[in-house]
Amino acid sequence: MFGTLAVGLFAADGGLFYGGGPALFAVQATGVAAITCWGLLLAFIAFKIIGATVGLRVSPEEELEGLDIGEHGMEAYSDFVLRS
Repeated sequence: MFGTLAVGLFAADGGLFYGGGPALFAVQATGVAAITCWGLLLAFIAFKIIGATVGLRVSPEEELEGLDIGEHGMEAYSDFVLRS
């Protein structure tokens, strides 16, 4: 984002700091806003699809037991004790 906005600020031919006015910076800021909205929208859609199909979380039992056992069949930290 900064690199895109920096073009609008520091471009020798039309940049805000070189007397070009805010027009180039506004174009660059519009581009950053558009890409940010696009990325957020696609991420939202992707996470909704993942959540509806395979799920985003493990079961509460597996979470308490530890993912090491579920994924690898062994404990990674055998001397660790969870106290409640």
